[in-house]
Amino acid sequence: MREPPVTRRQFQRLADLRAQDAASLAKSRRLQGAYYLAGYAVECALKAWIAKETKRHEFPPKWRYVQSLYTHELEGLLKLAGLEKLLEDESRTNATLAANWGVVKQWREESRYILSGLKGKDICTALTGPDGVLTWIKQRW
Repeated sequence: MREPPVTRRQFQRLADLRAQDAASLAKSRRLQGAYYLAGYAVECALKAWIAKETKRHEFPPKWRYVQSLYTHELEGLLKLAGLEKLLEDESRTNATLAANWGVVKQWREESRYILSGLKGKDICTALTGPDGVLTWIKQRW
């Protein structure tokens, strides 16, 4: 049986949950787990934004485009969401947002296999607050 597609609201909820999980892990000094889940929070937020742009009963786009949505690469998702230029523009006048994106965009799904050197606390800090990446994306939902 085929799994139902994840909805925009589910992606939004998942983004919040993963950010909360990451913050909890960072507070407990479980930084590798915090890093990993923080990246997923941003991924889910970007996918929620992309889902916002789809129309119900619309004929599916070309399979290569659809396939490109099933990625964990944050810079690619930012571009697919159509937010790349807006982030660039706002980063020119907001150094904190630019720095936060600089931390977040380094995240890779493969980080789950890395045991040291991850900046779990840094990425969690880069997500929230007035100039956090997750905060910035959520303002556009």
